[in-house]
Amino acid sequence: MAERTVTLAELVDENEIEVGAGRPRSVPHDLGPLPVLRVADVLDGKIGSRDLMSSPETNSRDLGPKVSRPGDIVLTVKGTVGRVALMPSGGPRFAYSPQLCYFRPRATGPLMARYLYYWFKSADFWYQANALKGQTDMADFVSLGDILSLKLRLISRVEQANVVSILGALDDKISVNERIAVTADSLGSACYARAYAEAPGEFRPEALSGTAEFINGRAFTKNATGTGRMVVRIAELNSGPGASTVYNDIEVSDKHLVRPGDVLFSWSGSLTVARWFRSEAVVNQHIFKVMPKNDRPMWLVADLLRLKLDEFRAIAADKATTMGHIQRRHLDEPVLTPSTTMTQKLDARIGPLWDRALAAEQESLKLAELRDALLPQLMSGKLRIRDAEKIVEDAV
Repeated sequence: MAERTVTLAELVDENEIEVGAGRPRSVPHDLGPLPVLRVADVLDGKIGSRDLMSSPETNSRDLGPKVSRPGDIVLTVKGTVGRVALMPSGGPRFAYSPQLCYFRPRATGPLMARYLYYWFKSADFWYQANALKGQTDMADFVSLGDILSLKLRLISRVEQANVVSILGALDDKISVNERIAVTADSLGSACYARAYAEAPGEFRPEALSGTAEFINGRAFTKNATGTGRMVVRIAELNSGPGASTVYNDIEVSDKHLVRPGDVLFSWSGSLTVARWFRSEAVVNQHIFKVMPKNDRPMWLVADLLRLKLDEFRAIAADKATTMGHIQRRHLDEPVLTPSTTMTQKLDARIGPLWDRALAAEQESLKLAELRDALLPQLMSGKLRIRDAEKIVEDAV
């Protein structure tokens, strides 16, 4: 196939791709309504949210085109415009919300699904989309009609496969690292739980606030300069940096700076405990920087917080008239902490797991930066496939 420039609308007319927007309500099926996939659930290249609940599948009837299928490309088109993900195979099914559009290239057609996914992440898409998304007085929004009018460079399937293979190798390694981090953290938590089950006498109740200092962030987004360090808000804690991320080169005391390996705890809105693995950043309001006391290891205060997280979320959910949150007094509630001897024994086992998870997350960050640097060069044809393959081979 000769290279050509084509709009998505032309591919729709040629029956080479199916596209659509979500619907306002969940889709009922035989065993109950399907969960609705929202903008917040579409992360960088994947689907993920602690609020997502899988529903049993049924093959008894057609659920309609607005229900997710493996291999769908999902694009956020309202509020946070331009987050894109691939629907995985073997996962739960979802009904798409109205703030999402889906794209299904024909399996044997001229456009490969994963190539389209990378095009949505490319500068070519963003250049065209940015010219459209401000045309409403509402939150940033791009209509499906606008998206269909966008033009893409359609190369042969062989060339598409080469591009996908290179970028996919980096994404695959990132996925492996994510599994390593999750597994390492799970093993650490299991080790901690087993130690308590086998030697409960080595644990005693202590106020959570006695195990660590909880340093509240401040409103560092005000008068932000747009340069310098990232200001970590709850959005960055949950989903990483995005188009709305704030940067500020303001002078900040050390207690309000977060560095790789530090623990952050958002106490308002979406309550989350996270290990920071990005470069040095500034902690915004509604987030505690958690600093262990009495030489306790960082993994321990993270685990103690995670053990209290469901309880804290239940407290926050009872805030009917305000944004859900906990108060400082809730940090004074007791947790079971290990003795000094037990802490040392556990640190010898769990400490290396914590460090391995952090290393995997930091490696993924570098791989993602490399992918994002290669992507526009490959999509535009400016970088030869052979040269890109050598770069990726050296990286992975």
